[in-house]
Amino acid sequence: MSNRLARESSPYLLQHGENPVQWYPWGEEAFDAARRENKPLLISIGYSTCHWCHVMERECFENPAIAAVMNEYLIAVKVDREERPEVDRLYMTAVRAMTGQGGWPLNAFATPEGKPFTGGTYFPPSDRHGRRGWPAVVEAVGKAWRNPAERERLIAQSEGLTRAVRDDLIPAVSSEGFSRGEALKACFSALEESYDEANGGFYAAPKFPMPVNQSFLFRYGDAVGGDAGRRVQAMALSTLRGMARGGIFDVLGGGFHRYSTDGRWFLPHFEKMLYDNAQLAVNDLEAFQLTGDRMFAETAGSTLDYLLRDLTHPEGGFFSAEDADSFPGSGEGGEKREGAFYVWEAEEIQKILGSPDAALFSARYGVESAGNVMEDPQGEFSGKNVLFEARSLEESARAAGIPLDEASRRLEAARTKLLSVRTRRCRPLRDDKILTSWNGLALSAFARGAAVLGEDRYRVAAQKAAAFIQGNLWDGERLYRRWREGKRDIVALADDHVFLAQGLVDLYETDFKVERLFWAERLMEETLGRFQDPATGSLFSAPADHDPHLILRAREEGDNVEPSAASVAAMTLLRLARYRGREDFHRAAQRMIEAHLAFASGGPRAFPLLLAASLLVDRPSRELVIAGDPLSPETRGFLAVARRMFLPDLSLILADGGPGQVALAERLPFLRGVGPVGGRPAAFLCHSFSCQTPAFTPEDLERGLDKPEDPFQAKGPPPR
Repeated sequence: MSNRLARESSPYLLQHGENPVQWYPWGEEAFDAARRENKPLLISIGYSTCHWCHVMERECFENPAIAAVMNEYLIAVKVDREERPEVDRLYMTAVRAMTGQGGWPLNAFATPEGKPFTGGTYFPPSDRHGRRGWPAVVEAVGKAWRNPAERERLIAQSEGLTRAVRDDLIPAVSSEGFSRGEALKACFSALEESYDEANGGFYAAPKFPMPVNQSFLFRYGDAVGGDAGRRVQAMALSTLRGMARGGIFDVLGGGFHRYSTDGRWFLPHFEKMLYDNAQLAVNDLEAFQLTGDRMFAETAGSTLDYLLRDLTHPEGGFFSAEDADSFPGSGEGGEKREGAFYVWEAEEIQKILGSPDAALFSARYGVESAGNVMEDPQGEFSGKNVLFEARSLEESARAAGIPLDEASRRLEAARTKLLSVRTRRCRPLRDDKILTSWNGLALSAFARGAAVLGEDRYRVAAQKAAAFIQGNLWDGERLYRRWREGKRDIVALADDHVFLAQGLVDLYETDFKVERLFWAERLMEETLGRFQDPATGSLFSAPADHDPHLILRAREEGDNVEPSAASVAAMTLLRLARYRGREDFHRAAQRMIEAHLAFASGGPRAFPLLLAASLLVDRPSRELVIAGDPLSPETRGFLAVARRMFLPDLSLILADGGPGQVALAERLPFLRGVGPVGGRPAAFLCHSFSCQTPAFTPEDLERGLDKPEDPFQAKGPPPR
């Protein structure tokens, strides 16, 4: 029989819509029921592609006897953490404070007012491996609540825990008091100390991609300059190479899996997330700009192609994720298994490719006859192979005794054949909700992919995504967070506003449609008005009027697998300050950076992307104005030069004499005098809106851009 979740839109909640547990969605009905029936709340949080969430559902929530215990003692609430990250963060903080660890599924018990008093993560159906069984936990909590003396103890416990959560989520100013310069050095030192020289990445297993670290290292290295700066950037480049060569990268279909369970990027947790792939594509594009190494371009392109093929709505938005688990083979019978869609038996590869090509492919991608997963205590991957780059193309060709170009051609054909076979397997579940925040990250990835790789289909994808969000998640006054099957819902959070604004600025630098900047400016005005703390300048995750059931309003936390909204806000405010002549945006960004560094309980290491933004605060603005028809070969040549270089502090402007240039010139008067010189397209390097002698060839422009340390010789407004 269906429960209340069957009427919801979230794929995660719908997964639980047929459970015998009488689930409630987060909202007034659940809180009313808890008060009316005087029962504690169970706030159970997960997401649709969460492996252990599926396990606990099968073992506990689908069990009628266990569900009966839950229904007797609790008001059970299901929450999709991706739709409601502010709810998840509150109860995750509480559970970590109680147990010292967190994860999903998250199961927090709370008073009818929503104040947590105990909880944990995954619970088995009976006592097992040192974990107490779920029905016993539920019964103990329920009986304690029914006992007046015990209930008073739990309420007192909830008050103390709520105070601890408040101290964590609304922290006082840190006593460490780092200046921006000290914070930059401290963040780099922390990364350097944790860097894995052998495999790339930071810390030991499990190893998460953490794109914010690479973004910081690229920008900090650029600021340091010279050989020292290149050594800083080398850590990020080595990390990206390690991921591209490891099993965490999908050799056949493109895109990155969620994380590596080991320290060498080999054995992944197989779910794929939009936000990981969008950010990692940008990392690889920037690595390509820095090095010219085609491997980075190919990795970025393969990742974007995966998103286009498997995570794109026909009208242009991007879906959220694909599961790690699926049914083996064509899906007839059996249970879902981790990675079943992605792993291979050697015999299967031999049968599909035939002997010579199977041997070449196996040498290149580490296929072993008995399987290549050595550390597999549960035997999940017995006899299976995770594809990874075991040998370079050159080594593989040499071992096979064939020319390099022949090896490349045969391997490409082999990958195509295997991908075709794989598409006939039972696919993992796709979470088809469309989140504004993650779509903003994808918008950046496709816009920048179009610019750096020169792929027009990526530009079209970015433009369609922007149009989709504007048409479906923006009502002209207010932004919404989630869209699915024709319905938008949930008022947008800070990350929705700022990730989208960042994507729009990136899209302007790709298609030069000035309305992108206008909408981004509006979104950042909304961000400052609805989310910034006027007393401190810091950023809250949710607006003040967001949800009456949240017991507190949290400040934005540090950069993690997703960047902090505060970091992206600061960076986007600083970029828009230059494009729109907004000194108030510059001041707001500077104040936000200083506030969050002061509140960072984990020290500067918690905010690498915020510190990357701080590098722009004191740098004079640099503009590259390209004057000419955007369709002309000369103008395209100038753009190609700018886009193949890593220039994180440069604002790129097209002066084509059209309405866009006129609109920008209202705030940036220096643009009024910019145009082709003697009918020839020209490129003007400018410093704080004062321009030097124009370049008339891409080669001259490249020489000028290649020497950013040279002082600009101000020449005033350039001639027409």
